[in-house]
Amino acid sequence: MSRLKVGFVQQSCTRDKKSNIEKSLRGIADCAARGAQLVILQELHCGIYFCQAEDTDMFDLASPIPGPDTEVFSAAAREHGVVLVTSLFEKRAPGLYHNTAVVFEKDGAIAGKYRKMHIPDDPAYYEKFYFTPGDLGFQPIRTSVGVLGVLVCWDQWYPEAARLMALAGAEMLIYPTAIGWESSDDPAEKERQHGAWFTIQRGHAVANGLPVIAVNRTGHEPDWTGVTGGIQFWGQSFVAGPQGEVLHLSSADREENVVLEIEKQRTEDVRRIWPFFRDRRIDAYQDLVKRYRD
Repeated sequence: MSRLKVGFVQQSCTRDKKSNIEKSLRGIADCAARGAQLVILQELHCGIYFCQAEDTDMFDLASPIPGPDTEVFSAAAREHGVVLVTSLFEKRAPGLYHNTAVVFEKDGAIAGKYRKMHIPDDPAYYEKFYFTPGDLGFQPIRTSVGVLGVLVCWDQWYPEAARLMALAGAEMLIYPTAIGWESSDDPAEKERQHGAWFTIQRGHAVANGLPVIAVNRTGHEPDWTGVTGGIQFWGQSFVAGPQGEVLHLSSADREENVVLEIEKQRTEDVRRIWPFFRDRRIDAYQDLVKRYRD
């Protein structure tokens, strides 16, 4: 399967979980109707981005895997015959929660899951309060449409994660994402933040010679505690090819269901002319496992 039709859903979310899920399901159906074989949802698409503040009541949003949320999306994958990448708040055990991407096969079976490895703790992004760091490593998920290197949001900033997925055979990197501008950021800072986010992920595509798909949420979500003015999620979901070329860039402020075609053969073609994997000096990289070279 050299040519792959990929769909993704960029949406806004509210505190109404049922409404959010219904919107995601409509997006999946729309993408499938337009020929998508693989459909990707954004980070934590079932609810608000609750990490804006530390609130123990928010743990009630989590579900076990498998559980009620996986049942809904398993049925959607099976109904539409698509491989589906979801992003769920996992309750693993009392007091133990993860930010987990679950991938479903076309028949609705769980093909695999990835627990977010890098967990931020920044103003309005208090994820360390909610999520235990992942313990499944950087293992791509094998599906009927290809080998998917699924990572989640904050993982986007780490070339090590992208490289390890690529070295394990990932044919594309997929990043469900929830990132935006906190209300106190000035315009120049907003531009720098978005530019860095866009650039580093295109860099992952270039360095590893494979497509990158980043699916971000959009819309404004208030801080229910009233401490800040909330987050304006910047949308702009995008797909980059193996030389960093931008194949699609979504709007900043609109919900979109996008379907486009990826030419998987280009990874082989690009790696032949830019043989970065051949020229890696694996004999000289031991210090990468150190926190810092003192």
